[in-house]
Amino acid sequence: MGVSTFDSIKAAIRSWRIGANALFSLSSGMPLGLVWLTVPAWMTMAGVDIKTIGVLTLAQAPWAFKFLWSPLIDRFRPRFLGGKRGWVLIWQVALAGLTGLLAAWATSPTVGAVAAFSVLIAFASASQDIAIDAYAVDSLRPQEHGVAVGVRVMMYRVGMWFTGNIAISIGPLIGWNWTLLIQAAVYLALVPVTIFAPEPEQQAEPPRSLREAAWLPFVGFAQRPSALQIIGFLLLYKLADNLAQTLQRPFLLQVGFDPADVGVGTGVVTLFATIGGTFLGGVLTAPLGVGRSLWFFGFLQAISNLGYAYVAQMRPDLAVAVTPGDRVWMYVAMTVEAGTSGMGTGVFNVLLLRLTEKRFSATQYALLSSIFGLGRTIAGPIAGTLADALGWRDFFVLTLLAAVPGLVMLQRFVPWGSREIPLASLEADRQREGAAGGAPAGSGGPVTAGIAGFLGGTLAAALINALIAALKNARGGKPFELAGQLQALLHPATTSQVIDTVASLLFGVVLGLGAAAYVAARRATQAA
Repeated sequence: MGVSTFDSIKAAIRSWRIGANALFSLSSGMPLGLVWLTVPAWMTMAGVDIKTIGVLTLAQAPWAFKFLWSPLIDRFRPRFLGGKRGWVLIWQVALAGLTGLLAAWATSPTVGAVAAFSVLIAFASASQDIAIDAYAVDSLRPQEHGVAVGVRVMMYRVGMWFTGNIAISIGPLIGWNWTLLIQAAVYLALVPVTIFAPEPEQQAEPPRSLREAAWLPFVGFAQRPSALQIIGFLLLYKLADNLAQTLQRPFLLQVGFDPADVGVGTGVVTLFATIGGTFLGGVLTAPLGVGRSLWFFGFLQAISNLGYAYVAQMRPDLAVAVTPGDRVWMYVAMTVEAGTSGMGTGVFNVLLLRLTEKRFSATQYALLSSIFGLGRTIAGPIAGTLADALGWRDFFVLTLLAAVPGLVMLQRFVPWGSREIPLASLEADRQREGAAGGAPAGSGGPVTAGIAGFLGGTLAAALINALIAALKNARGGKPFELAGQLQALLHPATTSQVIDTVASLLFGVVLGLGAAAYVAARRATQAA
């Protein structure tokens, strides 16, 4: 007789492996709350100008580029606490020390000192994240992934809330130095968790060289016949969701809601809806299966954007005051969108755990999560351009179409109706392909692929930008002239056209580099 879903979830929750990973996530979320939320607010209260504060936000850069030094975590392992936990301990102590030093400067802070400590804290945090994610890949059993993802995200958000919203509230009352010292003490209080956390049941052999640690994770991923489909899926699965969320605050303010209402919605309603949705999504992944969950939650997170379309339709006349009914619908739309987005995030993180090879857990997880993060990064400029051209209601309706490419990519490696990801069949396909000499990488080499990717990406981006500009003109009563907009991109005369031209070229560069790296990895696979 099989074990029930409830019994499986109950057993998983009692697991010390999940408990340790959850508490690690508390330590992981705290630095982001400090650097992303508290430091800008603190400097604003200190009278620093907004331009300088905007520059300070660049301190977040280490989180975006952590994959660059993640091979060091895989290759070099401390000779204590099993390696990965050793790295976690090193960076926990570093975070405690750096936060304590920042507290010492907090009585008379200078912008330069705060900026320097923010960058160092972000670097230590990104390095800790690499080790924590690698430990999760190594230590968790497959049946624990769903619940583990839910509690990890929940504790991560709690950490951000503690060092962000709570710190901003108590900092002016008890002093920033005491606020920061409390945060440093929490890192030290979590050290026993690191020391007594269980070791993974199976230890993978570390890479033999730094070159192997840096290159083989990419080659190993490229060996999969479905590698391109997976990359496309990682970029596109949450595109509709990212488009809606990136302009959430400007949208609500522009349709007439008070900043206080928006603050309650984004600071409280969406926070708890996201935590609840992520936990629910992770837990439901066990009974539904990862494959079905990806499909189900993918549909839900796209359809939920219609709530914002309704709010935009409800507020056509901005001269009319916001009514209590308007506020209720705004909070309902935010709750549904944030909750379903959390469900999609929950199953997505389970997918990342399943796709990562244990031998390269630090590097490959960082690489996969960076590909996912790139989709969130490119959504901002696209959303701003589309909203400007179409208006808010039509923009949110159009986001439903943006979900289609991600679901098409999902169909390529997790067909509709599949309960789980067919990793076994994908591995068998890869082995058969290797025995046959590998799939051809194409008639050209990495340089040819890079040039083709650059030209194709630049042209595609230029066509999209020109189409959006033509739609905007048509919406304003002007003729629809696609050819004229393309000509304007070749000879930009306005700031907007310069931005569109540069964005098209940058997209081409990114696509070209990606194509060249993929072909190089495939050729390395064939030569192996």
